[in-house]
Amino acid sequence: MDLGRLRTLREFADRGSVTAAARALHCTPSAVSQQLRALQSEVGLPLTEPDGRGLRLTDAGRALVARADEVLAALDRAESELDTYRSAPRGRVRIAIFQSAGLMLLPGLLTRVAAYDGLEVDVRDVDMTPSDVPALVADYDVVVTHRDEHAGAFSSDRLEVVPLLREPLDVALPAGHPLARRRRVDLADLADERWISVDHGFPVDDVLRSLTVRTGVRPQIVQRINDFRITERLVAAGHGIALLPRYTMDTRRGSGLVGRPLAGIRAARLVEVVCRRGALSRPAVATVIAELRAEVAALTGQASAS
Repeated sequence: MDLGRLRTLREFADRGSVTAAARALHCTPSAVSQQLRALQSEVGLPLTEPDGRGLRLTDAGRALVARADEVLAALDRAESELDTYRSAPRGRVRIAIFQSAGLMLLPGLLTRVAAYDGLEVDVRDVDMTPSDVPALVADYDVVVTHRDEHAGAFSSDRLEVVPLLREPLDVALPAGHPLARRRRVDLADLADERWISVDHGFPVDDVLRSLTVRTGVRPQIVQRINDFRITERLVAAGHGIALLPRYTMDTRRGSGLVGRPLAGIRAARLVEVVCRRGALSRPAVATVIAELRAEVAALTGQASAS
């Protein structure tokens, strides 16, 4: 089978439409359609079928996509074997990372990567929900994402997941708040507080909703802000309280902010790397992920998740 056509099929499967696949492949939708038709003729089976105004994969198409992943991953492995003859990983690794993880990990990661001759990273900060990740994997070699620890794991057999850390979410309070004097706070004591959360579908909001289900205490959300630095300033100014990640919350003296764990409740987000199956066979990708894990260990004072 023609490898170019297999790549076209995989892009269509990743992105869900001919138009999106054409954008990714830098060609016209008609060229993508032609490649898909040629591949169908080559295998002698229908790989797509009408779905409203668009197309969707048939069962045979989905089966071939899985095999295409294996074939293209084998090519990546062959290329990586050639890379092993070099003294160090080389090439450019494209990274998508959500903002607060970038704040926590990127300065150290870029310093670590700079020690490797010939290894470069191209980083984009992306405001992502877990449902966005499969599409991001189509555009990036490494996607650093997060999810509520009580949410389901990524289950696609076309993805590889590398745990980085479990980051507790603490209650962010103004320094002068009466509960700031406690070592831990009970969610019931916060029932009448005004909360600042994030947009629906993002992990911190998922955690708040799961806490509601588990405790019966429904937070009164007055603002939804995705930038944690803005939320910190709003909390410090007394405009509400929030759940914020422990390792990136600014609780230094003078910040006007304190963080307190919730009593009797495990509230955390899982930070993970997600990439295409087979991507770890590339030395450059494996090195970047190893350095991400090393940076996590250095920041948290413990071994990263395994």
